[in-house]
Amino acid sequence: MNLQGSTALVTGGARRVGKAIALALAREGARVVITYNTSIDQAQATVAEIERSGGQAAALQCDQRDLAAIDRLFDRLRREFDQLDVLVNSAAIMERQSVLDITADDWARVMETNLRGPFFMAQAAAKWMREKGNTGNIVNIADLSALHPWPSYLTHTVSKSGVVALTKTLALALAPSIRVNAIAPGAVLKPEEWEAERWEKMIAALPVQHGGSAEDVAEAVLFCVKSEFMTGQLIVLDGGRSLK
Repeated sequence: MNLQGSTALVTGGARRVGKAIALALAREGARVVITYNTSIDQAQATVAEIERSGGQAAALQCDQRDLAAIDRLFDRLRREFDQLDVLVNSAAIMERQSVLDITADDWARVMETNLRGPFFMAQAAAKWMREKGNTGNIVNIADLSALHPWPSYLTHTVSKSGVVALTKTLALALAPSIRVNAIAPGAVLKPEEWEAERWEKMIAALPVQHGGSAEDVAEAVLFCVKSEFMTGQLIVLDGGRSLK
């Protein structure tokens, strides 16, 4: 798929991995819309960075736990853009908690953000893509925890495992016009709550003995979008961690 002149929606595109994805799509010629929940300053900065480089971008607020907010988002997108070619489901939360302390509210908050939200984003995007008669791409950002469970992040692990299953099922349901793939990053960005020593110790134990970057994930997104023969697949970017 040629991204020149296309329209791409990147959820959680204001910062960290989502930002890198938005910048990469813009460099390839896509008009990029990013969503944010509370990170308005970072969202505006990302849009400004894209525009300074000659690209087109916009930032729209959307709490994807709220299905009405997703409906409002797509209503606005339909009014302001003629088509949608790419959806990247990047927005997510990651909460460390003891299994015995997880409450119903904790469970709902993570599942609604990390799994239910991406599904309804994908559903709305697919309806629009099909109405326009276009081919389209959906790329879901999963996580290494979907393959190697993290007991201290149970809700995150379960939600991202669901994202992998969602990817495979959507790929079958939406074929042949819409391709759906996923990426499972490993150590590409230090979790904000981690101390540097803990992060460095994990990086040193990787087979490649160095960490990745948000740009590595962005490049994998571009590969998913451009590779016309791939759908329903999971790309693992973990420096070999899953081999141990």
